[in-house]
Amino acid sequence: MPETSLIIIFHEDQRFRQWWVWLMVYGVAAIQWWGFIQQIALGKPWGNNPGPDWMMWLFWVLFGIGLPVFFHILRLTVEVTPEHIFVGYRPLTKRIIRLSDVTRVEARTYKAIREYGGYGLRGTSRNMAYNVSGNQGVELTLSDGRRVMIGSQRAAELALAIDSGRRRFHSELDSE
Repeated sequence: MPETSLIIIFHEDQRFRQWWVWLMVYGVAAIQWWGFIQQIALGKPWGNNPGPDWMMWLFWVLFGIGLPVFFHILRLTVEVTPEHIFVGYRPLTKRIIRLSDVTRVEARTYKAIREYGGYGLRGTSRNMAYNVSGNQGVELTLSDGRRVMIGSQRAAELALAIDSGRRRFHSELDSE
């Protein structure tokens, strides 16, 4: 019999899709590329108070190359197994929530900026949100009273997967 934690009931990968996020990322990168070309390639000091060449190299690597690569890699991954919910903000963090700790599941519309201060990994230890875009998600209430909002493009399906995992978990406990 396969181990139940290896069975995936639900899987979703999400990436930032907002045009304004990509405009900011590529805007910052373009400025760094322009400064790098001016100062390093053409030998013209860039700006009113130009920094040393090593600093231009550092900023170019971090913001001209690193920032766009980071945002292309960044994704929110949600998986539901019969025992756990895995929420990963790759490559930054991963959280595992046991289904036995979930007391309430609600698919709902939310306002990311008003309720959580924006997109990303947001909130407090009592009220946390994992989201990348949109206004649909699943809010979990945990047995210790904490709440976790998981943004999803398929919120109803995610809520159903979590609920079915919870029911399966509780029916296995009742049969023992």
